[in-house]
This record gives sequence, structure tokens and C-alpha cells, in this order.
Amino acid sequence: MNEILKNIKERRSCRNFKADMLPDEIIQQICEAGTFAPTGMNRQSPVIIAVKEKALRDKLSAMNAKILGKEDFDPFYHAPVILIVLADRNVPTYIYDGALVMQNLMLAAESLGIGSIWIHRAKEEFNSEEGKAILKEIGIEGDYEGIGHCAIGYAATETRPAPPRKENYIYYK
Repeated sequence: MNEILKNIKERRSCRNFKADMLPDEIIQQICEAGTFAPTGMNRQSPVIIAVKEKALRDKLSAMNAKILGKEDFDPFYHAPVILIVLADRNVPTYIYDGALVMQNLMLAAESLGIGSIWIHRAKEEFNSEEGKAILKEIGIEGDYEGIGHCAIGYAATETRPAPPRKENYIYYK
């Protein structure tokens, strides 16, 4: 089977990560794949923040858990690296652009044998004053909306096979 199709079919969300940090080269390869996602009129509205720093990662986890309403839970499943995708609200296709970046990140991770999962609530995180302060500290200015977090790391357990696809998923005429 074609490697791209194989990665698409085999990629599953990882909810149990090892604590081991990924090599910078792997993180860079995954991030670079995100930058090649299609965007409306090639405006490249998204940005990616690669968070390896444990203090910031834990702060984001706590913010996300609070929004979720489970403050004693790590919504990033202990992944050591969080790739945050934000997109410029002034671009009409920003949500779609950011979603395609997220997909590229997860497929790139799969192709490299790295576990990944899309975690929501980035919008709420970065709409908050605390989130805006984090962006300012990083040097990101503009009207950005959080699209998602791509938590990545080495999977601590095997992933399960995909469940069967629903009937009537595709219609041909």
C-alpha cells in the first residue's frame, strides 16, 4: 500500500505518552510538514508554536484542564511536546487553514513513528488574558485564534486498529 495512504489509515489518537523528549530534528520535521499544508490563496494564515519547555507545557495543560472543567487532569496525556496551531482571524479561510496544518502535523508524526492527538480548547486558552500574555511573551502579535494543540511524543502503548467505517460514508453518482 502507498505509504501516505497507509499513514492516513493507521494514524490514531495517542492517549498515553512516554515522558521521553523527542529529538529536535523530529520536532522540526513535523513542524515543517505543517507549514506545507494548503491554505486559502496560499495566505499561510496559521502559525505553529512548538512547546518543549516543561513549565510552559504544564501551564498550558492547567489552563486547558480548567476550561475543560477537570482541573486534576492532564488533557495532553503527558505528551512532552505540544504544537499549538493558531491562525489569523483576518483571513476568511483561517479555521480551515489551521485544521489542515493540524492534519499535516499528525500525519507527519505518524510517518515518523511518533504518537499524536488533537486537543481542543486552544481558542478559549488564547482568547484569555493569560493566553494573550503568553503570545506576547513569545513575540506573536496580531489577531490570532487558537485552532488546536497537537500533542506529540513516543506512544507508551500500542494503538488500536481503526474501527470499521460507517455505511453510506461515500456516495458515487
